[in-house]
Amino acid sequence: MNNLSASHKEQVALSDAIDLFIRKTGLLIASVYVVLVVVIITQVVLRKGFASGLIALEELQWHLYAIGVMFGLAYAQVNNAHIRVDLLYGKFSPRKKAWIEIFGMLFLVFPFIAVVFIHSLEFVYSAWKINEHSDAPSGLPYRWLIKSVIPISFGLLFIACISRCLRDICFLARGKH
Repeated sequence: MNNLSASHKEQVALSDAIDLFIRKTGLLIASVYVVLVVVIITQVVLRKGFASGLIALEELQWHLYAIGVMFGLAYAQVNNAHIRVDLLYGKFSPRKKAWIEIFGMLFLVFPFIAVVFIHSLEFVYSAWKINEHSDAPSGLPYRWLIKSVIPISFGLLFIACISRCLRDICFLARGKH
């Protein structure tokens, strides 16, 4: 395990497999940032050096950044790299932390994921149905493709949260600490 707290170092085969899949997926998706840097540099050179940028490159920057951020959510979850307000949490016992994690997932994170996921399906379907593309004449086609990242990435985040809950439940059930 990477930087997980003591309560989350429990070996749970299903959680370990899920986390490994999400980490590998996250590292693969992170390669879009290399492409993003190249696109940004190209756009800057075209704009500043030749006084002509491309709308397609501008839109591609937004799309690549969105892909990295959206898939980065699940990666951050399995690596416990997400932001949390740690005023009291750091002083709690591992068992209390596990209970807080489970409660937070069940009553805050899962409902949020459900709302975003459910509402994104119609959003993506509509984009696919009309073969949505950029309004700019020289913009990118296939806008439905980038919109499809929303339910896919939130589905991956849901699986990451299930893994975390499973790990915490196993930790509590084993009665350690």
